Amino acid sequence: MCRMIAVWTLLLAVLTTGAQTVVSGRVGDRQTGRALAHVSVRAVGSEARTVTNDDGHFTLKTAERPPAIELSHIGYKTRQYVLDDGPVENLRLLMQATTVELHEVLVSATDPEAVLRAAIRRIADNYPREPELVRCFYRETARRGSRFISVAEAVTDMYKSDYVYGPERDGVAIVKGRRLMSMKAKDTLGVKIQGGPVLPLMVDVAKNPDYLLSAESLPHYELSMEVPVTMNDRPQHVIRMEPRSVTLFPLMRGRVFVDQQTLAFTRAELELDMRDWRAAADYMLVHKPFGLRFRPKELTMTVVYETGSDGKTRLSYLRNVMRFNCDWRRRLFASPYTTVCEMVVTDRLQQGRGTKRPRGRSSFGSKERFYDQVAFFDDPLFWADYNIIEPTESLEHAVDKLKKRLR
Repeated sequence: MCRMIAVWTLLLAVLTTGAQTVVSGRVGDRQTGRALAHVSVRAVGSEARTVTNDDGHFTLKTAERPPAIELSHIGYKTRQYVLDDGPVENLRLLMQATTVELHEVLVSATDPEAVLRAAIRRIADNYPREPELVRCFYRETARRGSRFISVAEAVTDMYKSDYVYGPERDGVAIVKGRRLMSMKAKDTLGVKIQGGPVLPLMVDVAKNPDYLLSAESLPHYELSMEVPVTMNDRPQHVIRMEPRSVTLFPLMRGRVFVDQQTLAFTRAELELDMRDWRAAADYMLVHKPFGLRFRPKELTMTVVYETGSDGKTRLSYLRNVMRFNCDWRRRLFASPYTTVCEMVVTDRLQQGRGTKRPRGRSSFGSKERFYDQVAFFDDPLFWADYNIIEPTESLEHAVDKLKKRLR
């Protein structure tokens, strides 16, 4: 254990040296003090950003010391925290919850389908009309019961074409990656499920309306308006979607958020309808070995967008959770598994007609999984130059244990 602590100490030491400025801290609710997860943290004056982990912690690295950092989160007032000449690590930051004023409720739309169709019509106005290349941090974990059996992380480059086109022109490539896996045979996860670094291409509901908002699927939903909320200090329509009935293809339930002024899609909180578990299994599975029984339990997804200073709205964060049981026919009990995928856009690298789609051996096709591509290595200098999502305490301990087993 001392050796593992030394490795993490070396890693943290590396991250805090050199020309970079490292801003770190914990974000909490001003009233209760509880940690706030998935808060967007941006360096003012640059494109560098990250999100807080489940414990509310973040680390943000920039080439130069930023004048301030900006915190934004659904249901909270956007806050800029000015960085003076003092220390910028281990900050303790609080956010104030906000409520929507009554007059905003009164002027909100009452026809949810009309709002969705209007938002779809305005995609070309609200989202980039030229290709962009962004840098992302991606992490996926797998647990068997409560025990982590694998952790995979990568820095990726994601190419997004003009939003007039669908996701088929987009692409993702690994810049750096690592994976750590349990060596126990019983921990082997023999199935391939939907996910991986290409997941943001599939579930970008503004770029890929067929995923949720196609003309064919909308009539199968019961739509209703919920009380508006604020995001980035802007009021949002909140549209609840519930499947009317079981269909031949699986449907989602959840909430879609639309900016009241621009009609841009800003957030989606989705859950796969599990009433027809066979259809849900077909949706979640890419491949499974013969004789393995797969029973889906849950698929939830959060997709978050941010609007830049140019007025264009872009995908910024994604979290995908799957829970399922797997067992071989000869076994008496099924094993419960949980996989979590997270992706955050940490920087914008290029934009304009000269931006090229990543190609070559490091690029991903829509059916390829993370483990098909990334090579394992254990390097304390690995994340020195990149922004990541801080590991939670439980994940950090899991990484230590997996490293120990591999050695």
